[in-house]
Amino acid sequence: MRSPAARRAHVHVVTALYRTSVRLGLSAIGHAGAALTLILIGLSGGGCSLSRPESAFAKMEDAEITSAIRPAPEREPTEADLAFARNAASDVLTKGDKDSSQPWQNPQTGARGSVTPIAKTYTGDNGRTCRDFLASYVNGKTERWLQGSACRIERGRWDIRTLKPWQQS
Repeated sequence: MRSPAARRAHVHVVTALYRTSVRLGLSAIGHAGAALTLILIGLSGGGCSLSRPESAFAKMEDAEITSAIRPAPEREPTEADLAFARNAASDVLTKGDKDSSQPWQNPQTGARGSVTPIAKTYTGDNGRTCRDFLASYVNGKTERWLQGSACRIERGRWDIRTLKPWQQS
């Protein structure tokens, strides 16, 4: 058991320690110190940058590869892929549905896509009814668009006149 004087001294020490611990942290340095601390934290977390003349850095050519993994080469549509796309174009144009698409796939090469008519019919140079279309081409990581035109021939079938890479105007 402690004497009353020892208990009072203990309470006094604990109270003094409590007051000191409350003053620790941002409140112990005052408002100006707290604001300065927050500004320094923000600046250190924001990063830094330096400006150098362009000649200070190494130059790379477009064809240079800097990683160990080379990008997959672009695959060109094979003649067999284009034959599947032409058949799909002929089928979708024969149906004559508005806003329709026809998927296609070449199981040998893994190429696939779809064909969608993009314009109303018009009269071609030869007096036949013609229509333009877009075909998608996907093979591995290669994705591109092809544009084509076709004209109607005997028994409602369509003759694909052109099928080439899409030239965006």
